[in-house]
Amino acid sequence: MSFKDILLALCVVIIWGVNFVIIKLGVTALPPLLLGALRFLFVAFPAVFFFKRPKVPFKLILIYGLTISFGQFAFLFCAIRVGMPAGITSVILQSQAFFTLLLGAIVLKESLRLPHFFGMLIAVFGLTILAKGATEGGLDDIPMLGLIFTLIAGFSWACGNITNRMIMQHPGSEKCSSLSLVSWSALIPIIPFLISSWIFEGQEAMTQGLLGFNWSIFGTILYLAYLSTFVGYGLWGVLLGRYEAWRVAPFSLLVPLFGLSSSVLFLGEHVNGIQITGLTLMMIGLIITLFGQRIIQSLRKQTN
Repeated sequence: MSFKDILLALCVVIIWGVNFVIIKLGVTALPPLLLGALRFLFVAFPAVFFFKRPKVPFKLILIYGLTISFGQFAFLFCAIRVGMPAGITSVILQSQAFFTLLLGAIVLKESLRLPHFFGMLIAVFGLTILAKGATEGGLDDIPMLGLIFTLIAGFSWACGNITNRMIMQHPGSEKCSSLSLVSWSALIPIIPFLISSWIFEGQEAMTQGLLGFNWSIFGTILYLAYLSTFVGYGLWGVLLGRYEAWRVAPFSLLVPLFGLSSSVLFLGEHVNGIQITGLTLMMIGLIITLFGQRIIQSLRKQTN
């Protein structure tokens, strides 16, 4: 990759990493489900007027919108609202990679290899350390409910990944850009977010949130809707168009790094020894799961 494109990739992962800090600020100022509705309202409009509707069955767009958009962000926003640290959330959300592998094997009949199982085992061990510390009161800043919500968000993201693969395999998907799919699928979660906010957060909380709308909240939504979504996905799509996926994908592993560091820098969050152990094991497991087979193949070529 050229130096310029490396910088572009770093810009994307920094944007996505700082995104968790912005979410923390957003759910502090607004009810989380209302924030989700506003985020996708800003994503969908006016974007749907600039991008053509993907020529794939509506049911796939519906499932994609309900999983990767509504499911993921409803539970992610609520997890951070109930006290989940933004930095640690950025790491645990990467459980989506493991869920995607498992769902791919079950739904798409994709094969799993030994490095996948080994990597997932290490990650589960790391997650167990975090969960055990939270339940026993060792990790006072990790609420168990927030941990569960984050895992559900990761599972929802994985369901969206599988749906995305189905969309890309559809005959009408050749001219379907990632931004087109993101824009049109953003129409789906708006109503579920509003209904959920009405039921779980209440009319009074929604009214107070809207009446308290200010430039700070507006900037937060702009970051989530445009910088994180369109700039992030747009640049990422450009890089994937220029290079093989294996050259670009590893940069995504830096998102938790920037998520953790920005949460320490801007929110004053801290990470203790037990948390570092659990998070490190999760990242090691993720690296082995994603790149273990490739490393083995590379070593075999060198020995031959």
